Amino acid sequence: MNKNKIRLTALVVIGIVSMGNITLTWAHKPQWQPMAPTDADFVSHSAAKVELGRNLFFDKILSGNMNISCATCHHSLTDTGDGLSLPVGEGGRGLGVTRNTGEFNAGVLMRVPRNAPPVFNLGALEFTVMFYDGRVSLDPLHPSGFTTPAGNDLPPGLDNALAAQAMFPVASETEMAGQEMENEISQVIGSLPELWDRLAFRLREIPEYVEMFKAAYPGEISNGIDITFVYVANAIAAFEADAWRADNSPFDRFLRGDNAAMSNSAKKGMRLFYGKAGCAACHSGPFMTDQSYHAIAMPQIGPGKGNGPSGKEDYGRENVTGDTVHRYQFRTPTLRNVALTGPWGHAGVYNTLEAVVRHHLDPVTSLYNYDRSQAVLPLLDGADDFAVMDDPIPVDAIADANELAPVTLNDKQIANLLDFINALTDPSSIDIRRDVPMNVPSGLPLAD
Repeated sequence: MNKNKIRLTALVVIGIVSMGNITLTWAHKPQWQPMAPTDADFVSHSAAKVELGRNLFFDKILSGNMNISCATCHHSLTDTGDGLSLPVGEGGRGLGVTRNTGEFNAGVLMRVPRNAPPVFNLGALEFTVMFYDGRVSLDPLHPSGFTTPAGNDLPPGLDNALAAQAMFPVASETEMAGQEMENEISQVIGSLPELWDRLAFRLREIPEYVEMFKAAYPGEISNGIDITFVYVANAIAAFEADAWRADNSPFDRFLRGDNAAMSNSAKKGMRLFYGKAGCAACHSGPFMTDQSYHAIAMPQIGPGKGNGPSGKEDYGRENVTGDTVHRYQFRTPTLRNVALTGPWGHAGVYNTLEAVVRHHLDPVTSLYNYDRSQAVLPLLDGADDFAVMDDPIPVDAIADANELAPVTLNDKQIANLLDFINALTDPSSIDIRRDVPMNVPSGLPLAD
């Protein structure tokens, strides 16, 4: 059994006789106790590299039309997500749940087809795969070190999978690049090396950024010409990893020996999580994910990924492997800070934590009775966001692919389970306004 599986330990009772009284010491490590995260699970980064990444993360200079940043969909004010079921991408206006399609309403293309995933703990060494479908993954045999949609165009030198992931949103016309031929970045979407170099060129022209790159990469960057997008991606990943490490929740403190860190209700929920409810079958290990892919009958909304007869479906992992056995499978997300990161699901179909928990307990019934009011979707002219849910053929196919058997819990047990899930929140993550810079070197506005 590897370290990511739950550790089974026995109950040991030790009797100690002292001054005529018998003291019982219980060395009890329950069957469901996983390993707690430690510093060894993370990599540290220099302050200069983190600060560079922070500025780049919030700077719209990395988008084709200079109107959207990484932070637009992964903001500190919205707990590293955006609060929407599906992001409004390039061309939108506003931030978080107030974001709308702006004056340039370009149709369904502006609706990003998958929920903006939270970034908490993704810089940990365990996370070697990125995106809901796993299309970016560590691969020591590949010249770049990673298997990605870029193939051999991906340059070497990326620090980790999180950095490799950062290479791609800037190249998506829906997310950051803009529409084809709309700007000098979107003009070369078909040539990733040229696109990345054009973005790096923008940064080379800003003296403050050149100095920040020199400070972050001493001995590697001595002037602007040395700046490549690999350095950009590595700095962004360093910021994300440093700022959004979250491993001091009540559950973490409980695992480290503080029995009073969680309420009695949360402890009952913990036993359900690792027992009857079966959550730990997928949400295992220190980061509460098996890093694998599962089909759990999640409803599908939005523009889809071009799959199925309508093009509105999202086949998930199958889009990467080409194997139909992986249809409707998506990666198991980490549950760290999960109470902060709704809406939930690869398409953000549930807006309350209770709703998504109840879905897991009976996925097929939940699918067929999906409450569309759970979707958080700004109005978009011409968008048919529920096309898949209106078609019984794909809905039946999603139900047939489901891997989870129903589990019966009463309302009190569900409340206990929710208390435990809330105990996975690191208090330091509740208010992360500190991560937002007051301004960025490009001089572009941080808000619309």
